[in-house]
Amino acid sequence: MNAPDDLAEVDAIVARARAAQARFEADGSQALYDRAAQAAGWAIMEPARNRHLAELAVETTGLGNVPDKITKNHRKTLGLMRDIATAKTFGVIRDDPATGITEIARPIGVIGAVVPSTNPGATPANNIINAVKCGNAIVVSPSPKGVPTCEALLGYIHAEFDKAGIDRDLVQMIPGRGSKNKTQRLLETADLIVVTGSQNNVRRAYTSGTPALAVGAGNVTVIVDETADLAAAADKIRASKTFDNATSCSSENSVVVVDAIYDAFVAEMARTGGALIKDESKVTCKLWVKGHLNPHAIARDADQMIDALGLSGEVPEDTEYLAVESTGIGPDHPLSGEKLSRVLTVYRASDFDAAVQTARAIQLHQGVGHSVGIHTADPERPLTLATAIPTSRIIVNQAHTFATGGSFTNGMPFSLSMGCGSWGGNSIDTNVHWRHFMQTTKIVREIPGHEPDPSAFFADYWAAYGK
Repeated sequence: MNAPDDLAEVDAIVARARAAQARFEADGSQALYDRAAQAAGWAIMEPARNRHLAELAVETTGLGNVPDKITKNHRKTLGLMRDIATAKTFGVIRDDPATGITEIARPIGVIGAVVPSTNPGATPANNIINAVKCGNAIVVSPSPKGVPTCEALLGYIHAEFDKAGIDRDLVQMIPGRGSKNKTQRLLETADLIVVTGSQNNVRRAYTSGTPALAVGAGNVTVIVDETADLAAAADKIRASKTFDNATSCSSENSVVVVDAIYDAFVAEMARTGGALIKDESKVTCKLWVKGHLNPHAIARDADQMIDALGLSGEVPEDTEYLAVESTGIGPDHPLSGEKLSRVLTVYRASDFDAAVQTARAIQLHQGVGHSVGIHTADPERPLTLATAIPTSRIIVNQAHTFATGGSFTNGMPFSLSMGCGSWGGNSIDTNVHWRHFMQTTKIVREIPGHEPDPSAFFADYWAAYGK
């Protein structure tokens, strides 16, 4: 198929989505939007379909593992359904007599969603549910390896839509293995773009001329200080680091350990399956091949990764992840960046202040604006991090992967896409969630005047500096 035909195909898909969205909005009600969201949610949460999507994702992408993808598909969707259950996305959503302003919820139109191969089921499902909850249509552009999973997901959604009397054209995808030209056309013709994954796609989204919600790269650094519950910290880091074989952008990539408890924490990591590697060259020589991450090591089960790195027999048989000591940070020290594998870089800091500086340097190298974590019993130290490091989230005493994108034990919105603020080159510093998929019309009525006297604001200034 030549390029003009590729573009015509995308145009036709967007046109069908636009027509379906217009009908959806014209017949709209909160009940209808909720029903569409429920149909899309159940399409991925139904256990047999969830398992098939997880198996297909691992089989076709080679990333992650089936049990954890089942858990991710279930919990991320269940959490989102909880978040949106009482959200008002149709009709009057706010009426304030004091200001004379009434807000009416309005859909955005056609959402274009570019989704990564690391979460080829959970991420598009999240975007689809948010989109239809707010009265939109959505067109998904999956990564080439994620196409089979996305096709299966949409098949399940369409089957649920048929049962609920909802138009299939509300949820579509760019067919085939995709191309940059097709994705670019979607970026240019949709009404809003949501991009998760490749930073190249993020840059293209922001320069497409279409409003965009795009997220930054993760490279999570976590501090373990001398007041921390070391056993709990090690358990949480292990659970988070190994989940879905470290495919998440919220997976810990580095841990900075205060010197006073360094040896004790290394022992706790060993207890939880973290094998300490003191010679980092043993890992770097195999984890990167010709400047790129080794595909046989990234997002793999522990035994496969260890074998790919040539470390079989050098680490305990029950090793779940590698904890690699390092001191270097920056482009010449790849272990200081994101590794998409069960490899955790370990830095030693003389005290908490030094740990903060190390964490800040790692973030400035890669992952700025995303999130950092801390295990501590000192309530003031998270506040120190919040002003010392350019980051949108400080995760305190939690397993980072589960906490950053929303958890049943914290108040963050459930999401697979984390905005990183201006630090990370993003327009938002929050988790992408349902409110980003809706806009409002404001009815503005006249109210009694309340023009103040200027002295109310300038009296102190005039007294000090004159008029």
